[in-house]
Amino acid sequence: MKKTKGFTLLEVLVTLVIMSFGLLGIAGIIVNSLKNNQSSYARSQASWLGNDIIERMRANRGTAEIAPSPYNLALGTDPTGAGVAPDDLTQWRTALASTLPSGTGSVVLNAVTNTVTIVVQWDDSHATSGSSVQSITVETRL
Repeated sequence: MKKTKGFTLLEVLVTLVIMSFGLLGIAGIIVNSLKNNQSSYARSQASWLGNDIIERMRANRGTAEIAPSPYNLALGTDPTGAGVAPDDLTQWRTALASTLPSGTGSVVLNAVTNTVTIVVQWDDSHATSGSSVQSITVETRL
């Protein structure tokens, strides 16, 4: 009996070490899941915001189809002028900046084909893999 004294305590310590590694593995899975959830949320918001400016352009189709379109907006530039189109672009850019981390976007309307190309960019540096700058391109006809 004296030879096995303390053996149960050793079994408990080994079990605690094994359980600790298991719990650390589960914590890592949860952290990765949260990162991927945030990335997925940003991607869906970017898609929704890309469609938002298209719907604004369709609501103001007469102005949008003027060549050159007042809705044309390059990345890194601010909307200028007065009227519905610059207001739509300003509100859209504000929504991008407030919804997405470092969110910005561009709009290009091809006057010949009435094809609109929307690019939405944001910083996704918290994602588990890939580039920190992510973008979604939406292309449609007015």
